[in-house]
Amino acid sequence: QVQLVESGGGLVQAGDSLRLSCATSGRTFSPYAMGWFRQAPGKEREFVAAINWSGGITYYADSVKGRFTVSRDNAKNTQYLQMNSLKPEDTAVYYCAAARYSGIYLRERGYDYWGQGTQVTVSS
Repeated sequence: QVQLVESGGGLVQAGDSLRLSCATSGRTFSPYAMGWFRQAPGKEREFVAAINWSGGITYYADSVKGRFTVSRDNAKNTQYLQMNSLKPEDTAVYYCAAARYSGIYLRERGYDYWGQGTQVTVSS
């Protein structure tokens, strides 16, 4: 059993920055890929960013590319999402996800474990 807990969300103004953290606990089958998704009310959950085990490969949705940075610290079992230049359209619940496999995954079905989500609200 693997648990993921996101933190760091909050209410900010457009142009501000936030750093989300995702702490992983329980048994994890290493190496494993991780990623971030988000979901706004009434919308489908969408891919945000993904990172492989070593952190050497990352991928971003076009909507966040150049503004968001995903990273991980495997010694701390923690994944991060640095969000800069936030826009109102970034408002959503952000979910951390972990796979049971190495590689990198851009779709929900690539992931096996999910956090509870953390709310990010960006005002104009």
